[in-house]
Amino acid sequence: MTPTASTADSRVDVRKTYKLYIGGKFPRSESGRSYEVFSTGRSPQFLANAAMGSRKDARDAVVAARAAFAGWAGATAYNRGQVLYRVAEVMEGRRAQFVAEVRASEGLTEARADAVVSAAIDRWVWYAGWTDKLAQVLGGLNPVAGPYFDISAPEPTGVVGVLAPQGSSLLGLVSVVAPVIVSGNTAVVLTSERRPLPAITLSEALATSDVPGGVVNIITGRTAEVAPWIASHRDVNAIDLSGAADADGLAWGDLELAAAENLKRVLRPAGNGTAAVEPDWAATPDLSRVTAFLETKTVWHPKGR
Repeated sequence: MTPTASTADSRVDVRKTYKLYIGGKFPRSESGRSYEVFSTGRSPQFLANAAMGSRKDARDAVVAARAAFAGWAGATAYNRGQVLYRVAEVMEGRRAQFVAEVRASEGLTEARADAVVSAAIDRWVWYAGWTDKLAQVLGGLNPVAGPYFDISAPEPTGVVGVLAPQGSSLLGLVSVVAPVIVSGNTAVVLTSERRPLPAITLSEALATSDVPGGVVNIITGRTAEVAPWIASHRDVNAIDLSGAADADGLAWGDLELAAAENLKRVLRPAGNGTAAVEPDWAATPDLSRVTAFLETKTVWHPKGR
């Protein structure tokens, strides 16, 4: 039966329910809370209600990340590269949705938003290509004075907390998440507080690719509310504080102090002193964000005759 014009005009849209992404699933926040997300521009428009993550959600995300760590770190570097490249393929297939959300979130023109999405996908591919090259570039055979082989090899640190950039909702997000997981770490990501929608769509790309559940866990909500619990969690091995720049009610130094309680590795935000700033994510990346979350293991082995 073909719908009439009057039926089409009276149709109620199926509105999306934006949820968290934890352990490969999309749960609602245990708090039952949500908050309104608006577009950026002179006349902000309501976009969606996003789940407001809580301390309990952060703990659940850490548990999921820890459970996924052994399998992800133990996968071959080549396999991780293939899996991450698949994410880029899914992102490319959802380009129109990413463009629309980046445009609304960041107040960009359609052409500029399209360029940002292209850069984000290319950035993901760039990091994916490093999976099977890190050991050769960052490790090596060390010269020693004795009949031994002395070999250094990079290994993942473990569970990494990531405060996603507040301003760059997709390119910045990819620029901090991809270098964490490329080496075998797992991640608990706290999205941009005001611009979370591209991160939620990225979580859907992760869920429909081959990335095992728990490798990346994404929480939306108030940065100042959830970030201290991630920084102080004793089963989080490292934290990237990039998203502390421009976060309301949050001092990154307090997070660094909380992280010091269990000797976490800390990647400080850009800027001088306490004046954190968001860097230019369009700049050509290097391996510094990868090496920030790597440990180097050195093995000695006697030479045989």
